[in-house]
Amino acid sequence: MKKMIQDIFKLRKDVGLNFYLADFFFRKLLHLNADTTWALHHTSKVIAPKNITKGVSVYPGDSPGNYIEATNGIFIDDYTNIGPNVGIISSNHNLIDNSILDPAPPIRIGKFCWIGMNAVVLPGIVLGDFTIVGAGAVVTHSFTEGYSVIAGNPAVVIKQLDKEACNEYKKTKYL
Repeated sequence: MKKMIQDIFKLRKDVGLNFYLADFFFRKLLHLNADTTWALHHTSKVIAPKNITKGVSVYPGDSPGNYIEATNGIFIDDYTNIGPNVGIISSNHNLIDNSILDPAPPIRIGKFCWIGMNAVVLPGIVLGDFTIVGAGAVVTHSFTEGYSVIAGNPAVVIKQLDKEACNEYKKTKYL
């Protein structure tokens, strides 16, 4: 029965039906995050969802406690995971008048990235494919090369990933 419901309504198989019931209650009935066109956790907040471009199997805000502010745009490519309590912030307040949001380049997150719990990604950041952001990291500058693990405040590369192994994983699992 569960599989039939998932197939009819094109629901994700990696979350339970209770996730969709809670989403319906909070998003459709209580109008929390009502502007989003995808299901998300009721404790997450998405601002300016129309400015988010998301790839295949990407669901910004589906983890508990996410804060995603997309005023200046956010691009999240295929198969990227966002952990609990992650902040992705595309704009800063003006230093003189904090009621104004300053323009900034959009945030761009590559394919097969993973952003760990309590990490923060700041405006204008570009993360290349296969970038893993460690839990609690504060990403203050771009890591365009990808294929790395970054961590710390400010985030720095702590490990390089094997590019061939990553690309083989991508080919065998997703292509």
